[in-house]
Parts: sequence; structure tokens; C-alpha cells
Amino acid sequence: MVRIVTLLLLQLFVQSAFAQKNPAYQIFNNKGQKVSYKKWVKKLKKSDIVLFGEQHDNPIAHWLQLELANSLNEEREMLMGAEMIETDDQPHLNKYLEGKIDQKGLDTLARLWRNYHTDYAPLVDFAKSNQILFIGTNVPRRYASMVYRGGFEALDTLSDEDKKWIAPLPIAYDPNLPGYQKMLEMGGVHGGDNLPKAQAIKDATMAYSIHHQYIEGRLFLHFNGAYHSDHYEGILWYLERLNPDRNIKTISTVSQSQISRLDDEHKHKADFIICVPDNMTKTYKN
Repeated sequence: MVRIVTLLLLQLFVQSAFAQKNPAYQIFNNKGQKVSYKKWVKKLKKSDIVLFGEQHDNPIAHWLQLELANSLNEEREMLMGAEMIETDDQPHLNKYLEGKIDQKGLDTLARLWRNYHTDYAPLVDFAKSNQILFIGTNVPRRYASMVYRGGFEALDTLSDEDKKWIAPLPIAYDPNLPGYQKMLEMGGVHGGDNLPKAQAIKDATMAYSIHHQYIEGRLFLHFNGAYHSDHYEGILWYLERLNPDRNIKTISTVSQSQISRLDDEHKHKADFIICVPDNMTKTYKN
């Protein structure tokens, strides 16, 4: 009996030592101070809206999204939503959530991302199993393409039926926001001023979808690319225009060669920053 207990203790010690040597992630606050998972949940559960900024191909971010959804659902009534499903696919998503169609039916009817089954289906199925509303928040890509080609003015040509899938016109836009400025610089000659505007119509529509579908007293957990909410811009900028009184928290995901200390460039990107090793296996290749 003593030998068995000794072996178990040794196994736990080895596992603990290995985990400390090769951690899969570390959570930091915006100042770069380490935060435990338990404290992270404790802080987030007090929010009205949480914007979980991910790296689309990072498995740790996707796993933590599901873990966080489960933890928050134990504490609060929830809503869930994501950039990865467009607003005009909501009727199809609703049918799936209600059990009226199966996964094959959703695959056929909706424009799902290629990594949907590995990375986002678990979130949707979690919502389905727990009877949580899941909202597709992103603008249909054809309308973002219209803005890329012709600016916001191109949206004026849409029918009233089509306009119900986007944020109300006219779209508020601040071209001087650092995120849009950086996008303009990186884009060079491609898209010109319309490149950040195409990003803005996504941000504005996601914010409006969250705001419009929000139910008082519930926590809305939203999943989006980190660039849509980093530095408290993007979706958050539009949400604060719609209602400045809501308690909104942001999360960003970053990669570093070592994760024991957050690099200065990542501090203040969000209220919480998930740091993962830069050699982490990807869920898909671009």
C-alpha cells in the first residue's frame, strides 16, 4: 500500500514538473501580470459582454473558449455568438440549434468556415446542449466585398431586405483609429481607403448584432479574431457607441517563443492576454 502511494506521488510530481517546464498557455492581465484560470473566470463572470479574441488556427485558444463557456455557464445565464457565422445564416443555425436539421443539413445550407468542424462546432454544440442562444454576428462577406470595391456608398444600393443583415446605415467610421491606420499601411496599394472600411463594416455589424440580440442580465460570450477587438478598438469601439454603460471585457491571444513573461508589445492589447508558444501545432494551414 505504501509503495502504491509512493508511486502515485512520484507520478504526480513528474507530471507537475513536466507541466511547469512545458506549459501550453499563460494568462496575463493588461499590465502583464500572471492571472490564474480561476481568477480569470471570477473577473469575467461579472461582465455583460466578453469579446474573446482568438488566433483562428490556434488549438489552445479554441480549447480555452470551450472551457470558458463551460465555466461561465455554471455562474451565469449566457448568450453566445461568433464572427465565424454570418448574419444571414442565422435562420439555418436556429434550425440546427432547435434540432430541425442535423449537421449535414447545416453544412449544406450555411457558409461555414473550413475549420468549423474542428474549432467552432464544439462551441455551437455546447450551446445546443445547454439551450443557449448562439448568434451569428458577422456581415455577409458579399457586403464586405462591396465596401472593399466601392466604399460604404455601395451599401446604399441594397434593398431593405438585404440591409437587415448589416449594421444600420450610415456606418460610423473613424479612419484615424490605430488599427485601421495599421491596416491601411499594411495593405499598401491594395484596396486603398476601402480596405479598413471593409474591416469596419464587419466590426460595426458584429457590434450591432451583439447589441441588438443582447438580453439584460445575461452574459454574452463572443468569439472573434483578436484583431477585431485588440487595443479596445474594432467591435468594442462600436459597442461603446451603442451603449457606453455596459461592462465589456476583452481577451486577446498572442504567440511568443517563451510564455513565462509577456512581451511589452502585447501589454494593453486587451483586459486579458492568453499567451501560447509560437511553435504550437496549428489546427489548419493557410
